[in-house]
Amino acid sequence: MISNYAVWAEGEGMRLQSGPGRDLIFKVTGEDTNGALDYFIVQVAPHGGPPLHVHHLQEETIQVLSGRFKVRIGDTISTLEPGCFAYLPSQVPHAFLNLTDEQCEIIVVYTPGGGHKFYEELGPASHGGADHATIAAIFEKHGMTLLGKPLSADD
Repeated sequence: MISNYAVWAEGEGMRLQSGPGRDLIFKVTGEDTNGALDYFIVQVAPHGGPPLHVHHLQEETIQVLSGRFKVRIGDTISTLEPGCFAYLPSQVPHAFLNLTDEQCEIIVVYTPGGGHKFYEELGPASHGGADHATIAAIFEKHGMTLLGKPLSADD
């Protein structure tokens, strides 16, 4: 099967929300790429980032477009600035944190694709005040495990 092509202007794409303070702009999803990958921009609120979690099947990459991020991959903590890149293998716990007082952006790629389905479910639950057990169940349903809290600047 041949994938469809996609051309988007800056700021265009399928917009979804993750948790509070994380807006996503998907340029392509697994549905567009026959399952090969998801490519999306994450707009991360000041001092925001996801909780510590692990993907059981998906590989992930992060490239910083703007700002300064703390990234935990396994037991390693790194600081990423614009242009920096991180590879987060499946089966390795990870999280990131925007260290600045401004909204910043990163590019995320998941392979295989299909991660947008997770965010279609997580966004409304997070913004609707779902409890920890509900959020954890959404992670599990989509091949991930929620392991802990978001990073802090002091971690």
